[in-house]
Amino acid sequence: MDLPETPNSVDTQDEHEDERLRSGPLWRHALWAALVTAAGVTLGWLGAMFRIGPEEYGLPPAAPGALWPYLLTWAVIGLGLGAILRFVAAKVPVYSPSEALLGTVVIGTRLSLGWRPEPLEVAGLAAAALLLVTIWCAVALRGAAVVRRSKDASGVA
Repeated sequence: MDLPETPNSVDTQDEHEDERLRSGPLWRHALWAALVTAAGVTLGWLGAMFRIGPEEYGLPPAAPGALWPYLLTWAVIGLGLGAILRFVAAKVPVYSPSEALLGTVVIGTRLSLGWRPEPLEVAGLAAAALLLVTIWCAVALRGAAVVRRSKDASGVA
């Protein structure tokens, strides 16, 4: 049994629906970064209200003390990460930038509220989130460069 030579165009569009160029005015990029960051901080805070798993092994609930410094810190970190993701997504297609930003902000907020780390440790968490977002963007940039080279090579031949 032979497979058809031309793939179904509907299937290929659905497969890469989340990987598209996100151009537009600056206010739309800023609004996206603010909304996704706010959602991430909120979900991290709500997650900190409950213990995850048994007491011996689970992540502790929010530790006592002021939580606003941690929430504001992760809001600023999330806005910075969102700016990086959105800047790259405006140039090349990036796969799921919302999920990447949301995940890093939720995890950072949840860990910060669970253990109330010192500022240097929060900076380490922020550096880890920045590294993840940088790798995410580097993969997108590399993929766009490969596609561009293959189109140039096929155009020359």
